[in-house]
Amino acid sequence: MKAGDEVAGLRLGPLLRYADGSSATVWVEASRPCAAEVRCADGAGGEMRTFQVEGHHYALIPVTGLTPGTSQAYEVFLDGTRVWPLPDSPFPPSVIRTPAEGDTVRVAFGSCRWAAPPAGEPDPVGPDALDTLAARIAADPEGERPDVLLLLGDQVYADETSPATRRWLAARRDLSDPPGNEVADYEEYTHLYYESWLDPEVRWLLSTVPSCMIFDDHDVIDDWNTSAAWVEDMRATGWWQQRVLSGLMSYWVHQHLGNLSPASLAADPLYAAVRESPDGTDAVRAFAARADMEPASVRWSYRRDFGRVRLLMVDTRAARVLDEQSRAMLDPGEAAWLREQALEEPGSYDHLLIGTSLPWLLPNLVHDAEAWNAALCRGEKGARWARFGEDLRRRADLEHWAAFPASFEALTALIAEAGSGSRAPATILVLSGDVHHAYVAEPQWRTPSTGPDARVYQLTCSPVHNSIPLSIRLGFRFGWSGVARAIGRRFSAHGSCSPPPVDWRRTSGPWFGNQLMTLTLRGRSALLRLDQVKERKGAKPQLVKVTESELAR
Repeated sequence: MKAGDEVAGLRLGPLLRYADGSSATVWVEASRPCAAEVRCADGAGGEMRTFQVEGHHYALIPVTGLTPGTSQAYEVFLDGTRVWPLPDSPFPPSVIRTPAEGDTVRVAFGSCRWAAPPAGEPDPVGPDALDTLAARIAADPEGERPDVLLLLGDQVYADETSPATRRWLAARRDLSDPPGNEVADYEEYTHLYYESWLDPEVRWLLSTVPSCMIFDDHDVIDDWNTSAAWVEDMRATGWWQQRVLSGLMSYWVHQHLGNLSPASLAADPLYAAVRESPDGTDAVRAFAARADMEPASVRWSYRRDFGRVRLLMVDTRAARVLDEQSRAMLDPGEAAWLREQALEEPGSYDHLLIGTSLPWLLPNLVHDAEAWNAALCRGEKGARWARFGEDLRRRADLEHWAAFPASFEALTALIAEAGSGSRAPATILVLSGDVHHAYVAEPQWRTPSTGPDARVYQLTCSPVHNSIPLSIRLGFRFGWSGVARAIGRRFSAHGSCSPPPVDWRRTSGPWFGNQLMTLTLRGRSALLRLDQVKERKGAKPQLVKVTESELAR
């Protein structure tokens, strides 16, 4: 290094993203171009040069030579200088745990995390479930911990910024100009990730528990891709183009790359082009523009296998078909991919997890209202009802699987097919968030002969760190009631909606508060636990078990 050159510093991370029996990936952001290296206690490790996007320097470091069934502490070096663990860190060493064949798989999941305020400031939405999980693991490093953390959307809130971020934005530009106190460009998105992932507890947690992520609307903007009319209105503004491209670019850098296996990364032409270029900004921006204008040309969904547990993380935001006459949650290519992954090698997995930020099974009244609204917007009752339906859809967020009736039926049929036959998995579990409460729902096929042999559940858990107004809480509680079902049938009749191929009942919940669900999958057994953050006077917040149930034995 020449005299006077800046020493590379660690700006964000490390995040332990992928881990299997012998390899892992670790994501970092550095302050300048450099060589980023991971060194493990047993001599395993890896090195990668940083790549540049919008003046920021990142690396996704491949770690090889790991031994299955071990737990190895690791350190991060930039240009040979150790930058992790941080000096005087109060946390235990970050480790990479590699599974052995036949190991139990623990999957923790949730969604909707508003960044926690700085230490000492009041938290308007209560203690953060991820902060509390980090404290529990740090207090007992050898105790139970998730093998993977699934973050099912709204990792950052681009449209609901904190007071601190608003002050930062106001020092940067005039907030009287659109989009006001929402983020506007890539640099402002990076600030959201700093605010969220530099939280000390969360930073350590993400450094030592592998994570899988997928976006939902607030990662870009509320109601993102609700309808063709919504997209048209947004594109008519002067600020949307920069916002959506910056959102997709920052998601690709901060979240999507780490979702991929080393083999997928090696086959990714964009990743190769960005790494080989002195500045990958133009390549990533062109990719984001294509993803926005030609959604079917890009796949954000991905598959991960954890022994005999198969996870299919499904993009339910960018992959939509929005034409009212052919409206679909997934474009034909995405739907074919999901089908192929679910049906590939039957008998090779014991549990199929379908990660979709938006719940498949909602409270019955909400489902019927969304199907009815879709019929109105489709023009089934004429132009006046269609205009009313579009306004209602945006105001009430009527955009879940039920709002795409053909896609709801297709997913239901796929679950039945994947879960049927002598080689069927023990469970098919749909993991979702978004709706700021938690519940478990179990479907029953109206025609039993078409139903699956596997146990099927909708598992919904949110928020990790957010809140919900009392009126909405009461509405969700009411939505499951018998009276609500009767009202829903009236909506369905008015819209001439066909009955869904399944009926379902809520078997647990609803629960409200900051919370996480954890699945413990051992052989063909499945155990579900819900933990909520509880505060006790004079004590630190803790995750407390609210319920536990066997889904399969």
